[in-house]
Amino acid sequence: MVLPDVLVLGEILVELSSTDPLDAGTNLTLNFSGDALNAAAASAAAGARTALLARVPDDELGDRLLDRVVALGIDTSLVRRVNGQHGLYLQHADPSGAREFTYVRRGSAGSGLGPGDVPLDLVAEVGAVLASGIACAISPLSAKAVRIAAQHSKCFVYDPNWRPRLVSAAGAATHLRAVAPYTRLITPGWPREAQLVADTDDPAAACTTLRGLGIQAVALTRGEDGILLDDAGRLTEIPVIPAPRIVDQTGAGDSFAGTVTARLALGDDLLTAVRLGVAAASLSVGGLGGTGHVPTLTQSQAHAATTEVSA
Repeated sequence: MVLPDVLVLGEILVELSSTDPLDAGTNLTLNFSGDALNAAAASAAAGARTALLARVPDDELGDRLLDRVVALGIDTSLVRRVNGQHGLYLQHADPSGAREFTYVRRGSAGSGLGPGDVPLDLVAEVGAVLASGIACAISPLSAKAVRIAAQHSKCFVYDPNWRPRLVSAAGAATHLRAVAPYTRLITPGWPREAQLVADTDDPAAACTTLRGLGIQAVALTRGEDGILLDDAGRLTEIPVIPAPRIVDQTGAGDSFAGTVTARLALGDDLLTAVRLGVAAASLSVGGLGGTGHVPTLTQSQAHAATTEVSA
């Protein structure tokens, strides 16, 4: 395979979504999603050669899944086909962001990703590696895979992406601390994810605490208040860019993380990468599902140009 710019680790999920409440007789749209796929799609759209490291069931639905991954411009050379069941989720989405998820993923083939699946030589050479707290939470083996990838990566990006149904607050904090010394950038949500390890109501102080764990930079996502970027102690406020169309907010955070990782791997400075990530996330909510709308690099750049940044 051609050396990728970005490697994304995690589980790919079958997605069944509707704009109507979930009930008997609800019409559902079949797609494929999960935070790893959403982020990888954003990375590829942002211009990076992007590969997914994942396990996918070796069946007909798995064939369709990989067709979709390829269509999104993602390299599947590191995807292992294995026996087992798909993980899936059903979701009801609406423009307000009030989402209803039902997951069926316990014991999925994707959760069997382990350290033996991680190509250490390749990890050490790629521009950046991206993983999330979900990949750490789905199984102890998957958590070990994330940690070993972080240790060998020259630029590791971590999205805490805490899901209480998968892991306790204490468990999510343990995963975060384990990868912190190897992390170039972390993208926690405020306040819930930052407060996993930072006992403070001050966003700037939370960033300082996170950097004290060994993390080089923090992009603290604060909803309508925008991003607080702490790059080695230098604080920058990055405002939200209003979305031109809102259909479903699923995967917006993944789009942000994937876009930022791609641009870092391609040599952009952190501020430029984060601004572009904000723009991509804003545009991504215009489609149904995690990969319903993946903006192009040109679209994200034009959208990013509509805002100003203040230090």
